[in-house]
Amino acid sequence: MKRIRATLEKALRAAVNPVIDWMVDARVHPNTLSTLGFLITCSSGFFFHSHRVRTAGALILLGGIFDMFDGTVARRTGLASPFGAFYDSTLDRLSEIIVYIGLLSLYNDYRADANDVIMIYVVMLAMAGSVMISYTRARAEALGIDCTVGLMQRAERVILIGAAALFFGEQGNGAVLRVVLWILAITTNLTVLQRILWVYRNTRPEGVAVGRAVWKMPEWLRRKLEKEDV
Repeated sequence: MKRIRATLEKALRAAVNPVIDWMVDARVHPNTLSTLGFLITCSSGFFFHSHRVRTAGALILLGGIFDMFDGTVARRTGLASPFGAFYDSTLDRLSEIIVYIGLLSLYNDYRADANDVIMIYVVMLAMAGSVMISYTRARAEALGIDCTVGLMQRAERVILIGAAALFFGEQGNGAVLRVVLWILAITTNLTVLQRILWVYRNTRPEGVAVGRAVWKMPEWLRRKLEKEDV
């Protein structure tokens, strides 16, 4: 999956470089791009609700391209900031939740059959796993640990849902999209487990190198633990 992602990202960057160059020259603020990407991705939730699945898929992929723009433009213009990183990450989480809510609405209408009821739970599992992937990374990084490991990261999720919706729509009762959602329901939660194990392995006693990191307990955490022990 990572190789496919890297190949697609390389090809996409080559295609959109002229647009990025223009944005850099025009000094477009990266937070503006983050906001536009957020609004575009969120709109896909409405189109899932309206059973316009192909349109929803196109908007998810377009929003993903904007997600690529903002980081690159931020670095090249020197406008990167801690708030910008926080803002972009927060909007990413919100937009992904809205996409899943749109998918829930797709399967939860008056035409729903038994299979659609099952899909509601599948979408909820995929949404929970996706949110927890981000949460585990944030908590690990708060401890000073790089935690980008795992099979199903955000870019993979965007590509799978967007491509399945755009290219296959509701053909065959939306079979391809259903399969993708089942895959996400399983692999997102497996990714959470991978990250839990990664953090465990890298929070062994100080000075014991495991994997790529040696954990040093932050002083604030040490004081907190000592206080709780008292």
